[in-house]
Amino acid sequence: MKILIVGGGGREHALAWKIARSPRVGKIWAAPGNAGIASVAECLPIAAEDVDALLVFARRERPDLTVVGPEQPLLAGMTDRLEAAGLRVFGPCARAAKIEGSKAFAKRLMKEHGIPSGDFETFEDPDEAVAYVRRQGAPIVVKADGLAAGKGVVVAASVEEAEDAVRKIMIARVHGESGRRVVIEEYLEGEELSFLAFTDGRTCLPLASSQDHKRLLDGDRGPNTGGMGAYSPAPVLTPEIEKTAMDRVVCALIEALRAEGITYRGVIYAGLMVKDGDVRVLEFNARFGDPETQPLLVRMQGDLVPVLDAVAAGDLSGARLAWDPRPAVCVVMAAAGYPETPAKGAVIEGLADAGALEDVVVFHAGTKREGDRIVVSGGRVLSVTARGKDLAAAQARAYEAVARIRFEGGQFRRDIAHRALRGPGARGI
Repeated sequence: MKILIVGGGGREHALAWKIARSPRVGKIWAAPGNAGIASVAECLPIAAEDVDALLVFARRERPDLTVVGPEQPLLAGMTDRLEAAGLRVFGPCARAAKIEGSKAFAKRLMKEHGIPSGDFETFEDPDEAVAYVRRQGAPIVVKADGLAAGKGVVVAASVEEAEDAVRKIMIARVHGESGRRVVIEEYLEGEELSFLAFTDGRTCLPLASSQDHKRLLDGDRGPNTGGMGAYSPAPVLTPEIEKTAMDRVVCALIEALRAEGITYRGVIYAGLMVKDGDVRVLEFNARFGDPETQPLLVRMQGDLVPVLDAVAAGDLSGARLAWDPRPAVCVVMAAAGYPETPAKGAVIEGLADAGALEDVVVFHAGTKREGDRIVVSGGRVLSVTARGKDLAAAQARAYEAVARIRFEGGQFRRDIAHRALRGPGARGI
């Protein structure tokens, strides 16, 4: 098979790494890829968002399957256009991807179809939004309606912080047109869980559990980022919670979309809040999570390609997944200044030393090759992922690998997986 992977982050490197291990695959392209993906695929000088150029390439080369990683091309209709050209695609159509592209759409869908979530209101007038915040009080959550690279959510501890978030999103437009509208939500307490499932539009197949760390700093402090690390499995997912998540969230969402004439084929990411056995939805994403994909695919046994192909073909009924019982931990190494103003150009050293450790895979995200050097080219630079006989061993091995990598101004959290190891609020490794 010939496979085209769209994207160039840590998630796409993990997908390329796993797909390259399939005996069915003879050729992999990645657009645009990165310095790590280049070790297993031919990287193309085409941006992931350049749907027109990717369509030209795909029509010429006829990949057997295109795997779309990021959300932007999905919302731009890449799946729709490739399928119209007679090509098979893993990733939902633009109407289905709207569960991520518009938080207002997702919240409306959940409310109308009884999918558990927090109370909310939607605003297009900043003064009305501020007035609502003052009536509701804090803590409260302010979200840009559209895409914001994982940075459009503010969990405000005070009314003043929430008002400031409204003004930055709606007036200063720090997230561009994504901030034309905001969703203001009830603050939910509990423990977060990343719950992913494959679906062909009817059948749903859950992946192993995982949990990511959105905040920049240890102890879950600092600004929200695209994700500073993740681990799998997450002990918060009990069999009872999994059944609730499948029945009341994932399958319910698929049926809600079908009721609106939308067939969803791809992977669904449900960000859940779990408390006292109760499950409520924080957000939906229309693609694999980043950095959750990295530990998940390191743990996934067997060939991923038949599952992706079955989803794209619309028949997942015969697919099965198997998992390495050993946990995996992923630590994101980010550039200086991330998430606001990441610095680029620093030379990365120690990659070979880190990758030589047993049970370690160093996935690249914001990297590029300049001559014989690999340099920083984005905010999240590397996803250092390791397995271990238990979660503590996986965590220790991941940080052992991190210690071997150096680049100027590099930053990372030192407490990834702390909730599972030491309970809520624990800090430090």
